[in-house]
Amino acid sequence: MPFDSLQIAQSSGAAGPLGLLAASDGVAVHRWLGALAGNGEPIRDLADAAHYLCLLHATHPGVIDHAVLQAATGIERDWLESAAAAFAAERDYLARIAAAAGPVPSTPGQAECEAAAQQQRHAMETLARSDRAGCATGAALALALDWEAIRDLLDSGADRLDIAVPPRALPRAEETATVIGTLIANGRIERAMLFGAQQMFAQHRGLFDLLEARAGARGAI
Repeated sequence: MPFDSLQIAQSSGAAGPLGLLAASDGVAVHRWLGALAGNGEPIRDLADAAHYLCLLHATHPGVIDHAVLQAATGIERDWLESAAAAFAAERDYLARIAAAAGPVPSTPGQAECEAAAQQQRHAMETLARSDRAGCATGAALALALDWEAIRDLLDSGADRLDIAVPPRALPRAEETATVIGTLIANGRIERAMLFGAQQMFAQHRGLFDLLEARAGARGAI
């Protein structure tokens, strides 16, 4: 079973805070992501989303790869290494969807939008390179939790584009809950982890705010 932020939020003990944060602040609650995943929007909007997701997450090394270098040994590093290996396949899947969906649709303010996305990527990389114990891992955990909803969008797009949907390989929700519980037993690490996660969720929400605004500028709303 892949990540399930609701399952993590409902799990007993220390895993709750991050799961609850994912349920309230994660990108799954964003209206535009839901609209895109529901296949009710033009294919150009899917192409736009895939392109911008590539700007944030299709380049190696990414958030999880950077976080591995900051992690302590043991369960934290084991989880991150497993997630990094799995995300390599997700990166390839995203790139295939972006290529099949077609070019970025012409949109007013294109240069400013690209610059905003690059700033988001820089902010994510800064979190993932933080040497504050727990921050980078919190950002990586948030990416993995948010990716469940983003994967729903990619899978619906793959169906529209006749692309085979690969299995989801990110670590199981129970493994993630165990890692979270272990880390937040230390209050200082908990605060840093939740900060990293909160900032990552905010960047993803900002991305879909941008995508929705771009669709509006194209007259799609």
